[in-house]
Amino acid sequence: MSKKIIMILMLTMLVGFSAEAGMQVNSDGKPVVSVASDCTWPPMEFINKDKQIVGFSVDLMKAAAEAGGYVVEIKNVAWDGIFAGLASGKYDCICSSVTINKQRKKGMDFSDPYFEVQQSVVTNKDSNAKTLADFKGKKLGAQIGTTGYFAVKKTDGVVAKSYDEVGLAMEDLYNGRISAVVCDDPIAADFALQQEEYAKRLKIAFVVKSDTPEYLGVAVQKGNKEVVDLINKGLAAAVKNGSYDKIKAKWFGSN
Repeated sequence: MSKKIIMILMLTMLVGFSAEAGMQVNSDGKPVVSVASDCTWPPMEFINKDKQIVGFSVDLMKAAAEAGGYVVEIKNVAWDGIFAGLASGKYDCICSSVTINKQRKKGMDFSDPYFEVQQSVVTNKDSNAKTLADFKGKKLGAQIGTTGYFAVKKTDGVVAKSYDEVGLAMEDLYNGRISAVVCDDPIAADFALQQEEYAKRLKIAFVVKSDTPEYLGVAVQKGNKEVVDLINKGLAAAVKNGSYDKIKAKWFGSN
């Protein structure tokens, strides 16, 4: 976690919070926040072998809720409709490796950032590519509507292939149907370095250069300050009580 994120979340602890009328509460009187997550991004959010929703962000949202005095209900929602569902009020927020950017901020609000990422390029181990431009004339895959897909789309000379799930793109790469996959670095590391079958053939070739850092945040319906304040309060509390560092170490190691 970058020092900048820690400072933002800790400063949030200095801001008072008062619940507004309208927030749903459980039998114990605690506010209930419904969370949508596209659970296809290990180790951030995914379905394990026991059909449970797990991952770094899942643990973080639960820890933030406990520390902040509210409850979260996390549901698996497909990426292609996840933002429309937020806009229509089907759930209170999205925690699904969503990058905070100017375009998205026009249509939704965000919590304070909770994780810094880069866009990594996964290729076959025999590839010598060092930039996206080195794939001129070849197909590159990414999950549609993600930062990785936007990076591919704006690269001249390459063919962008979109997928509903990043795992499908990795499968096509493994089977030789495309030349590379672009996605967040934690997801790239999980598929290319930690999944035994893929690790034999794939590697992280390089990181896409960017002039600005990329942060993940919890997306909230535009104007819903109540939920934003509640989540920020919980995230800051999870940092202060040490839960954040423990969860990060669990999923990414202590380095």
